[in-house]
Amino acid sequence: MTKGIFPTDKFKSLRTPFYYYNIELLRQTLDIVNEQTARYGYQEHYAVKANANPRILSLIAQKGLGADCVSGGEVQAALDAGFPANKIFFAGVGKADWEIRLGLEHDIACFNVESLAELYVVNELAAAQGKTATVALRINPNVDAHTHAKITTGLQESKFGITAGLLPGVLKAMAGMKHVRFFGIHFHIGSQITDLSAFRDLCIRANELQGELETRGLTVANLNFGGGLGIDYHHPNHLPVPDFENYFSVFHQLVSRRPGQQIHFELGRAVVGQCGTLIAKTLYIKEGEAKKFVILDAGFTELIRPAMYDAYHRIENLTSDEAVEPYDVAGPICESSDVFARARELNRVRRNDLIAIRSAGAYGEVMASQYNGRRLPEAFFSDLL
Repeated sequence: MTKGIFPTDKFKSLRTPFYYYNIELLRQTLDIVNEQTARYGYQEHYAVKANANPRILSLIAQKGLGADCVSGGEVQAALDAGFPANKIFFAGVGKADWEIRLGLEHDIACFNVESLAELYVVNELAAAQGKTATVALRINPNVDAHTHAKITTGLQESKFGITAGLLPGVLKAMAGMKHVRFFGIHFHIGSQITDLSAFRDLCIRANELQGELETRGLTVANLNFGGGLGIDYHHPNHLPVPDFENYFSVFHQLVSRRPGQQIHFELGRAVVGQCGTLIAKTLYIKEGEAKKFVILDAGFTELIRPAMYDAYHRIENLTSDEAVEPYDVAGPICESSDVFARARELNRVRRNDLIAIRSAGAYGEVMASQYNGRRLPEAFFSDLL
């Protein structure tokens, strides 16, 4: 147990459940990202979907990163947080007209276009504003990310991106469009990837694709490899910062970078995942015939990953030093899937004990819901408590 890293006494006066962000760790992580990207002249655009808390976004913007957005709401949130429009990328398979107009009105850096149908609409809406939209084509490289099926996005047939077989037709159509300008190619193969061989395969495929485009007379000025680097959910205390050095080194070693070519990344979870913790209070210890249940005041309305992806999160009892016992850790939601862990070893739990569910900085607060009439939790920050 690592109670020392949390201000547990201060937590006792706060209404649970809530999100707690270690701002010092976030700043450290951002500094390392900046150090490693500067080493190779890469550009990082933080994936806003991982965590859109306004203060988190503001801190990331202050560190000079760009923003990767997947909705008009995220574009507006990025602008409000201080991200320059010329560092905002807008991806997403279903951009509504108003969202595209918003990006055009603010002259954002790039639209990552995911289909020919979308390309026609972007061209039309740009023409209506008398502008030229900068677009990158998101291509499915058919690379297996070796991750959960629900967060694998770069295989041959997916709702995301353009398959390689359709690319010639898209390029032919784009050549006749007067209000779009080709920026480069974009990839994103999945999320929570811990096997770096998937990124090696992506590099090889990217080299092939840009070579094919060059034979068609297209210069690929920008390569965007998306994000996907995972974090260590089992060991947040020992490995709080992902291995950015080896991650970026893979691309440096394997990508056939053309002179003057800019390489972009869209990491999200890797940046914010470990800095966040969901703090909950124990409501009941339910005694079953063969097991014990810890019933918390937090459920999948506050952290949906275990219910949606069968995801593991480290769980710690912040207010007990007693011997460990196995518990099923569950929430109050009226659904059988509202379980954080089964047979998890925790220091003996009593009513009102504070429970920390770690590595909740990504896809925690941003995915919270009001199902069952729940209120949305507050967020607290280590430097403001």
